[in-house]
Parts: sequence; structure tokens; C-alpha cells
Amino acid sequence: MAGVSVLDLAGLGALLDALHSRGYTVLGPTVRDGVITTGEVHTLEDLPRGVGDEQDAGHYRLRERGDDAIFGFAAPMQSAKQVFFPADELIWRGRRTPDGAFDVGHAQSDPAPVALFGVRSCDLAAVGVHDAVLDRREFVDTRYQARRDGTFVVAASCAEPAGTCFCVSMDTGPKPTGGYDIALTEILDGEHRFLAEAGTPAGEEVLAEVPAQPADYDDVAAADEVIDQARSRMGRTMRTDGLRDLLYASAQSPHWEDVANRCLACTNCTMVCPTCFCTSVEDVSDLTGDIDERHRVWDSCFSQEYSRLHTNFVRSTTAARYRQWATHKLASWQDQFGMSGCVGCGRCIAWCPAGIDITAEVAVLRGTALREAKG
Repeated sequence: MAGVSVLDLAGLGALLDALHSRGYTVLGPTVRDGVITTGEVHTLEDLPRGVGDEQDAGHYRLRERGDDAIFGFAAPMQSAKQVFFPADELIWRGRRTPDGAFDVGHAQSDPAPVALFGVRSCDLAAVGVHDAVLDRREFVDTRYQARRDGTFVVAASCAEPAGTCFCVSMDTGPKPTGGYDIALTEILDGEHRFLAEAGTPAGEEVLAEVPAQPADYDDVAAADEVIDQARSRMGRTMRTDGLRDLLYASAQSPHWEDVANRCLACTNCTMVCPTCFCTSVEDVSDLTGDIDERHRVWDSCFSQEYSRLHTNFVRSTTAARYRQWATHKLASWQDQFGMSGCVGCGRCIAWCPAGIDITAEVAVLRGTALREAKG
């Protein structure tokens, strides 16, 4: 079929080589410290071959699949957010000069071009959210822009959704629908292969250099079956109709206190969320006082300090902070940016020590609203 080809494992390795030859730093899924996370990929051996995962509320474990699947897992522990929006970023450094003056130099931002390899559709949607929030408004985050510009994206359809995944509910997966240069779907039906679709002229150019076979209708049908099976195996669902109005109408719901009784306000959910972008500023000095630095670091609306104004806290309780997070993510984000702030990756569920499930909490609020409407 025109524009669609089939790669074997050697072809996938050749795709990596083609990206490296163009000067890209290739970042994709790697196994480190007992999790699948985003790291630098040089060869196929760096990818999580034959490794799957188990994810549920407050639970994450790797497992051996017993096959050679390259992308046989759900969302990695961390998304691509850290690639373009690092957790700790030097803004400027000042140094005391011999004459007692103070010389300030701004941190340079001239990163090497990045190729995201095997990025999931939910995480690709999250990159699109950050593009809108950080790169397309009146005041652009120039550091994000510098890292994001020139990115080459090789997306990978998800065939193994976790127990926490609900990308279908959020219309962000499991198959990438845009924002990629090349999209891959891994097929394991006796013949291990990857259906490759170019999404841009740059993607077509790279695929033209990779050993591949033209796809036939059986290949496309097999890839479609992979996607259909993944859609039917989502671990969670979330009804999104009327969601914005539901959250606004539930501002005074006693359910927030119920959640707060379980929530540790540990900030895990925001640290692993691929769309959260709260930050703070930290100023540090060396022991001599001759060098000062200013860093931008990730912060969280679950931190009480984050809402401090003068001597008071805007959100002094855990209930208020959870309500803020959920309402912003699912409701006011739409007013601010014209889209949802949730892509259904499920990380906030898996990495919550208390197993708090945003899909379940929304379902409770919806049930309460329905009962109140019936009187």
C-alpha cells in the first residue's frame, strides 16, 4: 500500500542508525532501576526487548514476556516531558570577580536535535498539550522552544495497555493520529514485523533509507487488529461528556474530603504527569558566597508552599489541593487552553502510594450529581 511499509528487526535497527547519522540524540524506552523509562537509545539492545509491565493503582512491576516484543509494555514510568521541560534547569549563574563586582551569565540553551523513538500516543498528545501551553501563547517559553524545535518523532502504537490506562476515553490512543514523522505498529503473529507509516516528508525521507518491504492488505489488517485489541483492553474508563461542568458544579462536594483522607499530598501524581507544568525558582550559593545560581525546578499544586501568598496559603488543605488539581486538569484547562489537561496515561493512578484513582473519583462525583438531579 502506498506510503506504508513493513520493517523487520534489522530494519528497525537501520531506522535507529538513520536517525543517528542525521545527528539526532535518540531518546526512547529503556529499562533502568526496575522500570521502563525514557533514556538514550543507541542500538536495539538498549530497548526493552521481551519486557512487559504490570500497572494498577499503586502498583508497578516489570515482567518477562517470553517473546521478542520491543514495545510490549504500556506507558513508561516517565514521559517525554523531561526531554523538553527538565525537572531542574539552570537559568543563570553569577560569579564574584576579583575586583569585587558580580558577573552574571545566562545559561545557554543550544541543545542537540532530539529524536523521540517509540513514543506512545498518549505521551505524544501530552507533548502537543505542552506545545500549546509553552510554545504557542503570547509569552513563549524560549527554553522549551529551543529543545522542541527540530524534534523528529517515531511514535509507536500501544498494544499492551495497562490496568491504569484510559487513553481511549480521552481520545488520545492507542494509535497515534498525528504529530509524528513515522508511526510504528508492532505485529507479533508468527512473523515479527513493524508496520511503518510516514506522517511527514521528513519521515518519508528517512524511511526511504531503511530496508523495508511494501505493506500489503494482510499487514495493514494485522496492525488494525493490534489496535482494536488494545482498545478493548483498557484498564480504566472515564466519561468525558459534561465533565467540565460536572467539576465546576462539584466544587463544594464533600467527596474532596474523602479523597483528602487518603491522599498523602506527596506530589507523585504531578511529578509523573506528562502535562503538569508547575514550576518554582530556587536560588543557591556555594559555601564561599562567590557563586550564585538560579534554577527553575518542577513544583506541584499539591505542595502547600506552592499556594503561599505573603503569609497565607490559598489552598491550605489537602482537599482543596486535590480539588484544584483535578478541576484544573479536567475542567479549567479547557477554558485556558481549549483542551483537556489529561491524556489518559494512568500514571497518576499507578504511582500514587495510596492508590487514588482519578477515574473512580470522577465517577463518584458523577454519581452524586445524578442522584441529586433525581432528588
